[in-house]
Amino acid sequence: MQRNWIGKSRGVEISFALDAPVAGIDALDVYTTRPDTLMGVTYMTLAAEHPVSLALAADNPELKAFIDDCRRQGVSEADLATMPKKGMDTGLRVAHPLTGEPIPVWVGNYVLLEYGTGAVMAVPGHDQRDWEFASKYGLPIVQVVAPAGDEFCDLEKEAFVDKGVLVNSGEFDNLDFDAAFDAIAGALADRGMGRVTTNFRLRDWGVSRQRYWGAPIPMFYKEDGTEIPVPADRLPILLPEEVEMDGVQSPLKADPGWCRDTLDGEAVTRETDTFDTFMESSWYYARFTCPDFTEGMIDRPRADYWLPVDQYVGGIEHAILHLLYARFFHKLMRDEGLLSTDEPFTRLLCQGMVLKDGAKMSKSKGNTVDPQALIDQYGADTVRLFTMFAAPPEQSLEWSDDGVAGAHRFLRKLWRAVAGHLEHGPVAELHPDDLPEELKALRRKTHETIARVSRDYGERQTFNTAIAAVMELLNDVGRLAGDSGQGRAVEREALEAAVLLLAPIVPHIGHRLWRELGHDTAVIDAAWPAVDEAALARDSIEMVVQVNGKVRAKIDVASDAPREDIEAAALAAENVRRFTEGQTVRKVIVVPNKLVNVVAK
Repeated sequence: MQRNWIGKSRGVEISFALDAPVAGIDALDVYTTRPDTLMGVTYMTLAAEHPVSLALAADNPELKAFIDDCRRQGVSEADLATMPKKGMDTGLRVAHPLTGEPIPVWVGNYVLLEYGTGAVMAVPGHDQRDWEFASKYGLPIVQVVAPAGDEFCDLEKEAFVDKGVLVNSGEFDNLDFDAAFDAIAGALADRGMGRVTTNFRLRDWGVSRQRYWGAPIPMFYKEDGTEIPVPADRLPILLPEEVEMDGVQSPLKADPGWCRDTLDGEAVTRETDTFDTFMESSWYYARFTCPDFTEGMIDRPRADYWLPVDQYVGGIEHAILHLLYARFFHKLMRDEGLLSTDEPFTRLLCQGMVLKDGAKMSKSKGNTVDPQALIDQYGADTVRLFTMFAAPPEQSLEWSDDGVAGAHRFLRKLWRAVAGHLEHGPVAELHPDDLPEELKALRRKTHETIARVSRDYGERQTFNTAIAAVMELLNDVGRLAGDSGQGRAVEREALEAAVLLLAPIVPHIGHRLWRELGHDTAVIDAAWPAVDEAALARDSIEMVVQVNGKVRAKIDVASDAPREDIEAAALAAENVRRFTEGQTVRKVIVVPNKLVNVVAK
């Protein structure tokens, strides 16, 4: 997205000489990334606010009315693909830079002055916007690029916009895109009519705002308008705190006492614009590493220790502008020697929206849910648990009051499980090597859950699946029969793991239950549970058996069974025999610890 926003492109600047100068302009310059289509230019299109358009409109009321109408429409780049194409013939002609043939010049509503040069060489055979315009006004449509393969293109239906092989292009016929790019660019350069160049869509950012909130811009102005940066010993510039908001102008402009100052005995005025809030939020993460530092902007050793930030979380709308600002600022700070790292953030997570009845929650729609009311009814942990469980963070979340109630029931279940466990008193020391199979299975489930949740939190960031894993573990704890000493020890291990694994999402109940389980430290200070690899060991493994890719059976095999025994067990399974009856088994493919695929014909 950032690459597209910056819009770096390699193309050719081409000059089309006007048959007569207009407003001191004797040629129309265009920029194109497709010089291979140059021989297919059948007209030129100018933006409504191009200097030539405006000069012609001074003596042409009809053209002036058309331009005024374009201005009123306020077309954006996003509108260009779908908007109805309109235009007017100016009567001007330009010369084709290679053939010298006259080409008519039009003004069109689908060309914007702020992008490129405000002039477009129209190739209706190979640009859809130009094709729509030419079709509407009966302008010629010429094919100069043909598909490289067997593909068929019908220019009577739409433009052929892909790259291919040149046709109807004289000396450039049969060249592919790259060869045509170089050949045509070279021919233009030889005639002094063009040059290869690199362009960017990105324009300078506007970072000032005419409002009170925001960081003051540290500039003074002399009476003659000369700008003077505020000296370092006069920083920071502080905003006045007693202000009146009249909704008409910035309170800074209306406060003459704040606006006036002196510098070296000379009267000066302060800048009353403030910075866009993107400015502050684009570097304060670096300041957070050293908030008590008073000797400068950033304490480099501490910034280098903490940065880059491990995880950036924001909406998809931040992926371009804010993140791009922050990356720019970070590299600026690096170049100024304030820190050493090249990038501000290691990973980006774009979270989804919260929906209510299928629509995005917003105050304007009146479909918001007051979290405070739910917190008062269920507690903050319940609201957090539901929010994290309802959907992966990058997807939209559909709000559900029933879902909140369900999250509350689960937390009550966890509370009851711990309370019931504690009612039976102290717990014996766990001896994992002497456990019956039922207790081994629960221990295995506990450590599988630790591994899964650790992966979901740290690598996948799928908190909903982490919660689901703890729910499964709690179900297995609830099915544990008997009340033996080792049984209670295994149960204690499972419950403590469940509390620790859920604590980042439900910290309040996690803190309380951790203390109830006999720990003096807060749960936030406890070590993350470690996986006991020995507990994960299995005597047997359940494997899926497929016949020609379709699941037909499941078999249990020893965890250390050789491939031959696994193949024999798979072929002996009743359903496998039934589905291969009368067929020849050609191949048996064993995927270790997962599945067996039987290929029969």
